[in-house]
Amino acid sequence: MARRGLLVILSSPSGAGKSTLAKRLMAWDDTLSFSVSATTRAPRAGEVDGTDYHFVDEPAFRKLVDDRGMLEHARVFGNYYGSPKAPVQKAIEAGRDVLFDVDWQGAQQISNSDLQDAVLSIFILPPSITELHRRLVGRGQDDAETITKRMQKSWDEISHWDGYDYVLVNDDLDATEDKLRTIISAERLRRAQQPDLLDHVRTLQSEFEERGE
Repeated sequence: MARRGLLVILSSPSGAGKSTLAKRLMAWDDTLSFSVSATTRAPRAGEVDGTDYHFVDEPAFRKLVDDRGMLEHARVFGNYYGSPKAPVQKAIEAGRDVLFDVDWQGAQQISNSDLQDAVLSIFILPPSITELHRRLVGRGQDDAETITKRMQKSWDEISHWDGYDYVLVNDDLDATEDKLRTIISAERLRRAQQPDLLDHVRTLQSEFEERGE
């Protein structure tokens, strides 16, 4: 039987493992797809429109927002970023799951959107603040000042942990991935995700009545 797709939100403070886990989920199930965000900033070298971002001008972006065509949006360093609703809705109706890597504010907007019934939200916690700092330093992507800013922001992210459907402590990457797989697999089987169930039950009822039992 057909099923509705899920809108899967992953959130965490920077360094907790969210991006790595998202990539692992995509490798586990190639029917999962990332939501492609829209932005008003100019494309960078090598970026492809429709793959990395949907590049739009500010009037077009604002119109999408005004027409309730964005699931979530924010202004960052002078540019707008957001998640267009139409392609996500199309995927969900076709039974495909869409993965979102967003902060708590984006998660809150999506959870209050027209597609809230399809939302599955998961927050990833680090095992400790010391380990979070170690991971940020160890990945070698940021200078000391940027790491300090990320650490300062981390508590604001963590303080919103209780707004999610599931919360996992990522103290072991493989174990956390297994838990994510279990959650997604179970949520796919929820009654609300299987719109054909009612017709199937009615068919069973008709067969039962025809047999006179």
